[in-house]
Amino acid sequence: MSESKGVLQGFKEFLMRGNVIELAVAVVVGAAFTNIVNAVVKGVINPIIGALGSQNLDNYKACLTTCTVDKKTGVFTDGIYILWGSVLSSALTFLITAAVVYFLMILPMNKWKERQAVRKQVDAGPLAPTEIELLTEIRDALIAQRLPSPSTPSVTSGSIGTQKTQE
Repeated sequence: MSESKGVLQGFKEFLMRGNVIELAVAVVVGAAFTNIVNAVVKGVINPIIGALGSQNLDNYKACLTTCTVDKKTGVFTDGIYILWGSVLSSALTFLITAAVVYFLMILPMNKWKERQAVRKQVDAGPLAPTEIELLTEIRDALIAQRLPSPSTPSVTSGSIGTQKTQE
């Protein structure tokens, strides 16, 4: 019984993580972009390529062996052929989808994250002193304690070895 509660608790924690919700949103937005990109490819890209031949890229084929074409339908009835037009159409769809997602989603999100990181640094205030700065302050405090009076010339060289020789 406790093991099933552990599994259910783990599943609940998995669902409540932000990654699952972000992934679900990405799938929905990706599906919407896919419809837009398919419309652009079919309505704009294919007609441009169609100026060189057929507007339907699926009609672009290459025959590897002796192929027989039905003259009425234009379909290969015999032989081995490669449908390179549909591969080209899918590649164009992928590239356009990737470009849209990158330029409209990824790039703005990265810039927003950079601005947030800079804002956090500014809001954090001054940075804590480094180890060298702390050691320098300790050294200067010790030197100030050892000096008998302010009339003694101060050490400006900054190295401990020269301080010992001056005393």
